[in-house]
Amino acid sequence: MDYDLLFLFFILHPYPMTLPLLLLALLIALPLGALFHVLRGGNGWRLLLYLMLSVLGFAAGQALSMWRGWYLLRFGALEVGAGMIGSFIFLAAGDWLSRIETNGKSGV
Repeated sequence: MDYDLLFLFFILHPYPMTLPLLLLALLIALPLGALFHVLRGGNGWRLLLYLMLSVLGFAAGQALSMWRGWYLLRFGALEVGAGMIGSFIFLAAGDWLSRIETNGKSGV
């Protein structure tokens, strides 16, 4: 997909993302990442990973719901339900991928 078209989609959508909605999305996504860190544990780098994954997942869920026209727990133009589902999916996948350990032996 062309990035200019994607940009125009979010700007010209009937409910465009404004700065207050973006701040509200961050206010929802960042505590989700922090709560996931409290539940799963880890160091400071893992906290940063969870916060980043939560924000990316929330944005992906929001974008997917806007693109497909899905509505689940809508707050104004912000699709909170789909954003939270996307956040949880990204957090679970990121946690699973970050905990993979290598055996340290070369197979060559």
